[in-house]
Amino acid sequence: MKIIKPIINIIICLCLSVIQGFAQTGKIEFTEFDLNNGLHVILHQNNSVPLISVQIIYHAGSKNETSDRTGFAHFFEHLMFEGSDNIKRGEYSKIIQNAGGNENASTSFDITEYHESLPSNQLELALWLESERMLHLKIDSTGIETQRQVVKEEKKQNYENTPYGRCLIEIMKNSYRVHPYQWTPIGEDQYIDKASYSEFMDFYKKYYVPENAVLVIAGDIQQEQTKALIKKYFEDIPKGNKEIERPLIKEPDQESEVRKTVYDKVQLPAIFYAYHTPKSGTTDSYAMELIQKWLTGGESSQFFKSLVDQQQLAMQVGAIPLNLEDPGLFIIYSISNIGVTAEDMDKAMNIQIEDAKLKGLDEHDFQKIKNQIENDFYSRNSTMEGIAASLAENYTYFKNTDLINTEIEKYKAITREDLIKVAKKYLKPGNRLVLYYLPETK
Repeated sequence: MKIIKPIINIIICLCLSVIQGFAQTGKIEFTEFDLNNGLHVILHQNNSVPLISVQIIYHAGSKNETSDRTGFAHFFEHLMFEGSDNIKRGEYSKIIQNAGGNENASTSFDITEYHESLPSNQLELALWLESERMLHLKIDSTGIETQRQVVKEEKKQNYENTPYGRCLIEIMKNSYRVHPYQWTPIGEDQYIDKASYSEFMDFYKKYYVPENAVLVIAGDIQQEQTKALIKKYFEDIPKGNKEIERPLIKEPDQESEVRKTVYDKVQLPAIFYAYHTPKSGTTDSYAMELIQKWLTGGESSQFFKSLVDQQQLAMQVGAIPLNLEDPGLFIIYSISNIGVTAEDMDKAMNIQIEDAKLKGLDEHDFQKIKNQIENDFYSRNSTMEGIAASLAENYTYFKNTDLINTEIEKYKAITREDLIKVAKKYLKPGNRLVLYYLPETK
């Protein structure tokens, strides 16, 4: 199982990924409907290969937790693999693998998703398994105690024992004062230790209900047969009887630059800038994705050419627009070369940002980053798993499933002048956290 990765790993993957395969540029057809219990269903039929991808998103992530019980959503990601009244403990993944498929799950600030890819003749199996998790999940003391230890070990491995692994935790808690984005999905050990059986059951009954979920099936299916199977396994699942809470807290505008220093078991200093940005789906959020390509998107980007190639101050640079359901962050980082101080790196990074806002970019570079964005968009939708994820997320976040076909136009509409305007609006010192991530001193 995976959780939201430490930010360094995300940035590295974004900077180094090479997408292979053929992009699907034609319109993606789909049908969608609601069951009587509120479950939203989306179907995409493509019979070219005898495979299916099944994805279910529950609209609950770490922001649905309270400050004294963080880590619940991620903990439930693990519990959902424990088994059910009709599936023995530890057998869920084995059943998928024995049927020739694979499965995984992830937890973010806003959602928790589960997915399986299987031969298309195993569709009914996949639907039965997901319906069991929604209706008959096994939550008992054995499973809870087992997963407490698993989650702790995962946190040690991915955060505490990984270089710069705690940077996302430090960025979020120092960037947000009141919004629940101030804690990350991994949560804190002591809160999972304190949580009782009844608290876990309450979380399950509140959020893991059909009216808080979207089910997507993409691939080699027949529409009417698939609809009949969905009704067979999901229509009789009752609605929840608890109010689904959505946090209404708004993070106040940041009025001045925040500076923090963290010491950890790292060899080289790293500098992180975290700028507050608008929520996902806004025009400015699309522009920030292009700005990421402009500043750090590959070896020809401004940060790489100046800080890595020419000045040789940094051994690594990167950025990620952390687009979230509520206003998120734009994070830029540099890891210093040997002998380069954090102060020198900080100064050099700031110069590059101010220089970018002043000079902008030429038409050639602008078209290059737009081509990169377009390639990323179509490449994601070149697999059944990618299509299923896009359909599920577009509905969950925006109630606009057809964004899978139209969202690219929002990127294309952005001009060079828009990028400069948006960069000046958000990439300013008073709107950011500056985090020094330094080697421990003996």
